[in-house]
Amino acid sequence: MVKKLVAMDVGFGDSFKATEARPRMIHSALPLARAAITSGVMLSLVMLVAGVPARGQEPVDLELVLAADGSGSIDDAELALQREGYARAVSDPRVLEALTGGIYGKSVIAYVEWGSAQSQHTIVDWTVIDGPESAAAFGKALVEAPRQAWGYNSISNAIVYSADLIDTNPFKGLRRVIDISADAGNIGGVPLPVARQAALNLGITINGLAISRLGSTRPLRAVSLETEFREAIIGGAGAFVVTVDETTSFGEAVLKKMILEVAGLANVDLARLPAAGRLAFPPGNPTD
Repeated sequence: MVKKLVAMDVGFGDSFKATEARPRMIHSALPLARAAITSGVMLSLVMLVAGVPARGQEPVDLELVLAADGSGSIDDAELALQREGYARAVSDPRVLEALTGGIYGKSVIAYVEWGSAQSQHTIVDWTVIDGPESAAAFGKALVEAPRQAWGYNSISNAIVYSADLIDTNPFKGLRRVIDISADAGNIGGVPLPVARQAALNLGITINGLAISRLGSTRPLRAVSLETEFREAIIGGAGAFVVTVDETTSFGEAVLKKMILEVAGLANVDLARLPAAGRLAFPPGNPTD
């Protein structure tokens, strides 16, 4: 995270105990990734995500995985700032109205932190958001949960893990979204194009938060982190990326992103969004 980003107080009470984070494996993703890298057999990686039929039971308006960068470049203060921004955004009236204002009156959110190709962790498991109380409980659990992620910086395996969370949960959403943040490009794990396409094949939209700072193009890239997000990471219906830097209020940028992805790009007046963060879309998007 950016050390100069503006912090915002969360202000939750002390009565709700943080839920125990539930670690999950990526099933056979890592062995298959090694096989793909060494033998070029990538079809099996696509089948890992795309070959399992959805088994949703409870209808909801949105299934949303917030997949936040918890890698080694994020210190404890930055991790806390990141969690506080998301906790505050979920309880914001504009976000809450979108989460609960659809056909079913409820959405579900899970919060993941990730690091290396071997490090993806569910910090807050699937939570039904159907009003202020459940939103506050989600936020309380998030800010109190212990840190778990380690290493650098497998965006691709974070996508695989998050897609698996969506595809194996007991909910059936009208929309399915992975919101992934990162302060650097992909390092290791499943080949990024394969992970991305497998998620898109499941009808999942991938949005992004690019945290631009000194070193954010590591490993060395010919393009900026924002461009990498636009061209190689985000995708699906209404996909977008918000880019922040040292001059940006992180809390306001997260709020902007949450309003957009919860309400849906087609349902938001862009001129009325918080100003923090630069909004961009995939190449060829007519909104860009």
